[in-house]
Amino acid sequence: MTTPIAQNAWTSLPYKYWAETSAALHLWTQILGKYRVAHTPWVNHARHSTLHVTPRGMATGPVHEGRGCMSLTLDFVDHVFIAEADSGARAEFPLKKMSVATFYDRAENAVTKIGGTFDIHGAPNELPDATPFAKDTATRPYDADAVRRFHRALLQMVPDFERFRTGFAGKVSPVHFFWGSFDLAVIRFSGRPAPPSPRRYPELARCRGPRGLQP
Repeated sequence: MTTPIAQNAWTSLPYKYWAETSAALHLWTQILGKYRVAHTPWVNHARHSTLHVTPRGMATGPVHEGRGCMSLTLDFVDHVFIAEADSGARAEFPLKKMSVATFYDRAENAVTKIGGTFDIHGAPNELPDATPFAKDTATRPYDADAVRRFHRALLQMVPDFERFRTGFAGKVSPVHFFWGSFDLAVIRFSGRPAPPSPRRYPELARCRGPRGLQP
């Protein structure tokens, strides 16, 4: 059984011990995020594209596509990928050591099985020399304990981010997870014009897919 989160004890997660798992998880979250983008109307600051931290892991939330309402979840408690539809259909597969190509293929099969349409752009964003998901065939590790610790760390950060945003009377984003840069974020807007983008993020502008504008 997972130990309840202590309020004042921050989770230890040295990066060097889970770097390879983190890299794989980053790409998996991109696949979920791209599915959400492919079927969600555009919202300013790309807030329609983000994932959300849940008690069990990370999820797209409801995605309303042509064939119904779907949701994709990375469950970090039981370590499974879950695809669910409003029809009651459900498909899942275990999160474990595998290639990104294998994850991509299994995610596509799960979405199709529940009646969804898996028509995402097939390459990562914001990564240098990114390999398309379907061609990323090297087996990557999956450290379940490190993933559990990562999830616990996110759950510890979310309420602090929420308290940080609540005292600001201006425009504020929700607390959400940006899968391109792989970070939890909350944004406060001053109202001043933003400086031009330095364009230092590889593949940031790659946004054309079979359904039009989508990372």
